[in-house]
Amino acid sequence: MDPLFWPSEANRFRRFTPESLAAIEERIANKKKEQVKVKEKTKETKEQGVEEDKLTPQLDLKICKTLPSLYGDIPAELVGEPLEDFDPYYSDHKTFMVLNKRRTIFRFTAAPALFIFGP
Repeated sequence: MDPLFWPSEANRFRRFTPESLAAIEERIANKKKEQVKVKEKTKETKEQGVEEDKLTPQLDLKICKTLPSLYGDIPAELVGEPLEDFDPYYSDHKTFMVLNKRRTIFRFTAAPALFIFGP
């Protein structure tokens, strides 16, 4: 396939950094603010028939599956390193992904474990 026709995110392997975690926390805070505004509007208008679009995880980016070739080759220095997640479903979850040499996807949480150990 010609690289010009790949999605714009196809070659974006970015390391998961503390800045990435801060950006995720900011998205979570913005989502909570949006939900509060929506609840206030529904109380004022009393319309319960409004449904929002819910994202679902992409089937080709599940845990323990091989990363599709659509995303391109993994740079050697990023194999086994924490990366920002490609799946839009996880954009507001405190998670990151790790890819091995065989392009297998592993997801981990970025929240502290037992309130002791950092991500």
